[in-house]
Amino acid sequence: MLRRLISEWIGTFSLLATVIGSGIMAERLADGNIAIALLGNTIPTGAILVVLILIFGPISGAHLNPAVTVAFAIRKEISARDSLLYILTQIIGGISGVLVAHVMFDNPLIDPSTTVRAGLGQWVGEFVATFGLVGTILGCLKARPEAVPYAVGLYITAAYWFTSSTSFANPAVTIARGFSNTFAGIQPDNIAAFVAVQLIAAILATYFFKWLLEE
Repeated sequence: MLRRLISEWIGTFSLLATVIGSGIMAERLADGNIAIALLGNTIPTGAILVVLILIFGPISGAHLNPAVTVAFAIRKEISARDSLLYILTQIIGGISGVLVAHVMFDNPLIDPSTTVRAGLGQWVGEFVATFGLVGTILGCLKARPEAVPYAVGLYITAAYWFTSSTSFANPAVTIARGFSNTFAGIQPDNIAAFVAVQLIAAILATYFFKWLLEE
């Protein structure tokens, strides 16, 4: 279990360091072009997901996401106790990754975001993003387990652009990004609604794909 938790911690740490670090770098280099900044944030995020799942998948399953952990708990592939430990570790890892990204780029260590991400469109975007992510994982596990790292990376890369919320799809990521007043941030007041929608989407997707895949 210690190895599994360290795997989840360093995996989520690395994911958030990439999301925030690439967001800062992209915003600084894009010279005000938001589309270019988003692209500069998207590609590293999708790429690191492939790497992290390939590395940590054999150790902990590379959930790196409380929504994914909830899905596997529903499927009884992880116990309730272990799920809680995973989720706590993911949240701590995510916040740690944000803080290190701030240090790397000489930003204030803790700098709560002022980026408003609220409203029906944003919530629907998060529902679609999370439902699709869980579906991607479960569908690939059924048909081609070896494809999961690449499918997840590609899905998130696409979902950055086709969802209104730019696809957080991860409660640990959402909480951590509240600590960063950068391109990838989210205002702390908006976090609870995002997390609620993500968890609802994960639960519904788990049951839907259980039926669809006839498991």
